[in-house]
Amino acid sequence: MVTVRAPGKVILYGEHAVVYGEPALAMAVNKYIYVTAKARDDNKVSINARDLRLAGISVTIHENGDIVARTDYGAVISALSYVKRAVELAMEYFNKKVGIDLMIRSEMPVGAGLGTSAAVAVATILAYVKELGYDVDKRELARLAWQVERDVQGSASPTDTTMATFGGIMYIKPEGNSTAMEPVKPGVTIPLIIGYTPRVSTTKDLVAMVRRKYESMRDVIEPIIRSIGVITRKGREALEKGDLELMGVLMNINHGLLDALGVSTKQLNEMVYVARYAGALGSKLTGAGGGGCMIALTNKSEVEKAIELTGGSVLKAGLDTDGTVVISND
Repeated sequence: MVTVRAPGKVILYGEHAVVYGEPALAMAVNKYIYVTAKARDDNKVSINARDLRLAGISVTIHENGDIVARTDYGAVISALSYVKRAVELAMEYFNKKVGIDLMIRSEMPVGAGLGTSAAVAVATILAYVKELGYDVDKRELARLAWQVERDVQGSASPTDTTMATFGGIMYIKPEGNSTAMEPVKPGVTIPLIIGYTPRVSTTKDLVAMVRRKYESMRDVIEPIIRSIGVITRKGREALEKGDLELMGVLMNINHGLLDALGVSTKQLNEMVYVARYAGALGSKLTGAGGGGCMIALTNKSEVEKAIELTGGSVLKAGLDTDGTVVISND
């Protein structure tokens, strides 16, 4: 029996602007998806994933290798799709079809922009591979997990799966049809509080909305996009120098620009602003917006309480430097 964990991630600076060629700065956080795998004697894949809102699902591998899932809802829900495809890809990669029990646990809200689907894909593949007695290097693991996200979503950035695999902080720069990722060494410990509210819009819809604005009002929107790029570059410099105060100021400006693009919500804004009033050095939404998560640069308990008073849920987080790891192998 093998247990693997993979971290979530936040975007410190640069969301949405990265779609238009500007850089982004992402940080893996020490909140995790855990996947425990135990080989079976039959051809079934049994998944217990209550934290992913799956009550317990039996999945059968047909003789042709297809994995077919059935639920009480008549369809495979989103979170299961990543698990299902991860197992399929692992089977294809090693040409080995073995039944397995999978137990999945999450310390993060699902679908909130913290990269849980990528962490699920990464941890599921590694747990399955290790339980079968094989190995896979991290670069190949990240590639396989990215393929899972592309297969499930239709398209996907490699950012989330890279962060879940390697951990740390990455400077992300689009380069034509590819994405360059450069590790960044922080000059200071980064204290973060994550606030969460349910999402009301999908990433796809929000990206499309910003695109429509960009195309209809390019002379207005493009300067916002470019300013976010400047903020990201300055944010990286501040991070490397250990200048938390400047990082906070840049977060505040970044959020204002994202709000100007229309991707924030009333409750996200409430959490962002009360965090500042309660003493955070800076705060902003993280991810696509439309609900989901915000981050506050602080470890003050007063900020946690202030966010909770708005109706938000709170996670205290720090930097994960390990990426996905095997934490037990019995």
